[in-house]
Amino acid sequence: MNMTFSEEKLAKVQQIIKRYPEGKQKSALLPVLHLAQESFGGWLSAETMDYVAELLHIEPIEVYEVATFYSMYNTKPVGKFMFEVCKTGPCMINGSDNIIQYIKDKLSIGVGETTADGLFTLKTVECLGACGYAPMMQLGKHYREHLTPEKVDAIIEECRNNAAAHN
Repeated sequence: MNMTFSEEKLAKVQQIIKRYPEGKQKSALLPVLHLAQESFGGWLSAETMDYVAELLHIEPIEVYEVATFYSMYNTKPVGKFMFEVCKTGPCMINGSDNIIQYIKDKLSIGVGETTADGLFTLKTVECLGACGYAPMMQLGKHYREHLTPEKVDAIIEECRNNAAAHN
């Protein structure tokens, strides 16, 4: 894989870096990692993280530390649809453990795994700030709330239909 941003994306990186004082380019790390993940297949390989370190003139370990700390960064390939199920207090009290188990059984994957067809990845995450809608998950940029096994089935079907329509 060619590990270079397009000219347009490089210009965006420079724009991001300029938001911060001289010598503080490390402050641009989070948005540049988002841009890299979006640009290079939805995940951050070691090569991608090394490239980001080079662009920001920081050590690769500084990038690895951040990428592995935050759940919004993927350090291995992920499916086209990522189910990020909240596993903290209010969601757990309202059955998120059951929803996680249902998804695991339904898709025959564990947490952190991707289905063989590459469509679905299951992640558990910390609070997504929608406690009143528990149990809930994030799917792309959208929240799916008050989850039940029936709602999960409908979401899986919706995703499969969406994937088929775009193939």
